[in-house]
Amino acid sequence: MDLRIFTEPQQGASYDTLLSVAKATEDLGFDAFFRSDHYLRMGEGDGLPGPTDAWLTLAGLARETSRIRLGTLMTAATFRLPGVLAIQVAQVDAMSGGRVELGIGAAWFGQEHAAYGIPFPKEKFPRLEEQLAIVTGLWETPVGETFSYEGTYYQLKDSPALPKPVQAKVPVLIGGTGKERTPRLAARYADEFNIPFGSLDVTTAQFARVREAAEEAGRKADDLVYSNALIACVGKDDAEVARRAAAIGRDVDELKANGLAGTPDEVVARIGEFAATGSSRFYLQILDLDDLDHLELIASRVAPQLG
Repeated sequence: MDLRIFTEPQQGASYDTLLSVAKATEDLGFDAFFRSDHYLRMGEGDGLPGPTDAWLTLAGLARETSRIRLGTLMTAATFRLPGVLAIQVAQVDAMSGGRVELGIGAAWFGQEHAAYGIPFPKEKFPRLEEQLAIVTGLWETPVGETFSYEGTYYQLKDSPALPKPVQAKVPVLIGGTGKERTPRLAARYADEFNIPFGSLDVTTAQFARVREAAEEAGRKADDLVYSNALIACVGKDDAEVARRAAAIGRDVDELKANGLAGTPDEVVARIGEFAATGSSRFYLQILDLDDLDHLELIASRVAPQLG
């Protein structure tokens, strides 16, 4: 069972704060540090000091960590041209010694696009499909050969398809709850399928769709890793759970219903319920990035019970 730390820096976090969390993630034995790819705060607050770029952040962390995996949930396909994204990810993979994973999605937050002058096209999902074909195609092209692509939205001609990632294959993560196109896309391109903030029922149904789509595509369903991203709010007792919930402006009962909240034993039991759906990896959304004691509690009291 993998436990990964997942951050939302657009809510207000500097690079130095993210570095502290990433180092704690590594020191405490977690499997990976992931971050969102957003440029605008959601909800109330000022979002100070302002957004940090996902791939610039991961490039810095690649040089300042040595073990943990590094990645995005999820890179917005609208933010970067596919050829540029392939170069960025390959470079960060080299900078990390082969520890990068690419989570990518179609993008959904129109307001952040308007705020920073980023086009927000209607045809987002077809563009994501072409992005995946191009990024993976560039990486898979043998050295010395060229890559061309003629799509509706993107065209590449005689690309040298360089640089290559250090890893023989950079893991690709796809997620979401779309019933038809999402499972089909995951079956074609994904190494991991992720459910973001979904219930047990949603998780069970969507994993079944992805497994069926994988088999129809000629893959074994178990070739994919199945994972959940869930908010975490863990305390050694009820009072500490309540304090941590208040710090992020959330209600304890709501957190317990929709995330991984409560005492360590309660959270372990809740993880077990999701594990029964086939999930073997959990992205713990940590919203209070200054509370490193929270990570230490999860590492010392939750992780050892999971094996």
